[in-house]
Amino acid sequence: MAPTVSRLARLSRTVSFSACHRLHSKSLTDEENLKLFGKCNNPNGHGHNYKGKALLLHVIDPVSGMVMNLTDLKEYMQEAIVEPLDHKNLDKDVPYFAEVVSTTENVAVFIWENLKKLLPLGTLYKVKVYETDQNIVVYKGEETVSE
Repeated sequence: MAPTVSRLARLSRTVSFSACHRLHSKSLTDEENLKLFGKCNNPNGHGHNYKGKALLLHVIDPVSGMVMNLTDLKEYMQEAIVEPLDHKNLDKDVPYFAEVVSTTENVAVFIWENLKKLLPLGTLYKVKVYETDQNIVVYKGEETVSE
């Protein structure tokens, strides 16, 4: 009888969401915010058509042949990304950003934390957030730096 081999695979799925925000730090003066964030500090905000991508890394289930059922992943991403962020003003409608600057980096952290709560333990490998085709943030939660 041949030994069982555990094969790892990466599975990804992308969702789109539209949201507006204003890059503004409460730790800075209005002048410092304007200098740092430029036109993105517009008091009325500005919007993006974002893409959020989740990448999972896990053993392929020998019975189903899947890392995860894509229907389940779709539902998790809907709950973790689309419902809280789509057609929202990030700074005013999403409590997380009341004290956190709504940069794409922090949007990626928000998505990571939300997905991590829903996905089976250890399956989330990284998230990517596309603010534009040119501006992309990749976040892997385990990569932290102590201060």
